[in-house]
Amino acid sequence: MRSMYELFMFSDRRSAPAFWLGSLFVVLGVLLHLPMFIMARAMHYRLAGMPMGAGMLWGMAFIVGGAAAAAYGLQTKARSHAAMVHERIVAPEDAALTVWHWAAGGALAVALVVDILKVSTLGFVVPGMQVEYGISRAEVALLPFCALAGCTLGSFLWGVLADRYGRRATILLAAVMFIGTSICGAMPSFRWNLFMCFLMGLSAGGMLPVAYALLAEIMPTRHRGWSLIVVGSAGALGGYLAASGFSALLQPEFGWRIMWFLNLPSGLILIAVSPLIPESARFLVHIGRPEEARATLTRFGSIVVSETEDWDEEAGLDHSHLPPIDRRFVGTTIALTIAALSWGFVNFGLLLWLPGELIAEGRNMGGAATIIARSSFIAVPVVAVAAVLYSRWSTKGSLLVMIGIIALGLLAVVLRQNGVAAASNPVVALTLLIVGSTGVISILLPYTAENYPLRIRGRAAGWVAGCSKGGGLICQGLGSLALVPAIGTSAIAIAVPTVLSLGLITACCRETRGRDLRELESSRPLSA
Repeated sequence: MRSMYELFMFSDRRSAPAFWLGSLFVVLGVLLHLPMFIMARAMHYRLAGMPMGAGMLWGMAFIVGGAAAAAYGLQTKARSHAAMVHERIVAPEDAALTVWHWAAGGALAVALVVDILKVSTLGFVVPGMQVEYGISRAEVALLPFCALAGCTLGSFLWGVLADRYGRRATILLAAVMFIGTSICGAMPSFRWNLFMCFLMGLSAGGMLPVAYALLAEIMPTRHRGWSLIVVGSAGALGGYLAASGFSALLQPEFGWRIMWFLNLPSGLILIAVSPLIPESARFLVHIGRPEEARATLTRFGSIVVSETEDWDEEAGLDHSHLPPIDRRFVGTTIALTIAALSWGFVNFGLLLWLPGELIAEGRNMGGAATIIARSSFIAVPVVAVAAVLYSRWSTKGSLLVMIGIIALGLLAVVLRQNGVAAASNPVVALTLLIVGSTGVISILLPYTAENYPLRIRGRAAGWVAGCSKGGGLICQGLGSLALVPAIGTSAIAIAVPTVLSLGLITACCRETRGRDLRELESSRPLSA
């Protein structure tokens, strides 16, 4: 029987108590907020204007202290370079797909469901929050803005943490923070909700890129492409379904606040399945822990090869200070950054502005919703198509195709605004934009994870994910300041970086289908 220390892969025996005690304090801090919520049952759980009791203040202190202790316990301590064993360990590039690969993929899908659930909840709490606090639509719009700002910053932050402390440790720390943000459901003022929503976005923002980085490093080459897209898409779809389902089931009885308290059980579920999530063997070798890397590879059916003469001089060195750009990756990073920003402009900007444009043309809300629903229905199979193209045809080509579809959608919007009869039906433009947007986000982060070496893979994926949200943040900022231009002008403006990203990806990015990730670890120049 494996010990709890071995099962949860802590750095040493002192780390395990720190993590579990810290997690317990975070849970206790959340539970100290429940009496306030329960006492408001007679008022249908309305807490606006009520004072914060001592128990809530103590609960906040427990959460802060507990999160700090858990973070300390999750540190994966690197060994000194002098003490390292000079050997090369074959990563699971050549391994067959085993039950442990399926289990890890399923656990990471659960992690992404939990992640997407947090963000998706925003749309279901805003109406109730606006009524309870008696605020305007402009004021309540600050909530998704704060959440998106937190997600953007979190993507950058968690990517750095993943490269410094490990992929698995970062995911577990995010789970602990998820639990702590449950107390947003007991906040009596709107300002406290804004602050907690920012923290929720901060904790959730990096889960997606870190999960992709880890999955890319544990999956065999021939299964890496489709598994990255399927796991990510399953997490996204599951998160949206969970948010809508729990909202329909719980909000009529418990009000909007109950949606925030779901962070407690969902975070605990993620910690419960964490034994199925391994630390990257590549990362363990990188920080000088080859014994643990060997045990992980054996678990996944991989081969261990010792070659002292093949020692990589970069292994064991601290790369935590490096940005996702060095001489080999400048072009790739610029190309993927512009592609991510363009996707954010479309997904969080144009697609959110188009319904208002349809209503301004004289359609009612029901008619506009019907048009959007039809376009969305057509886009449903896109994830499956993207997975097939990505894994069987070309990773680079698939991304270019999806960005090209977005460009066609933007062209359709411009033509429609200029009275071209062939583009008069709004379904054409909407379908192209939704199909392209869905395809790009299904491919962009997996492709990013496959384009960078281990030492900067986490922060590179986090950077691109942050830029995708950053594009949305810019659009939301323009909307809140009433500076959104006409829809045709917006489409032309967004088309510029979209087309630019097509050219840069074609010129600067590489084909990754069937490529061994070990090629990236070499200091030699990459082949095209």
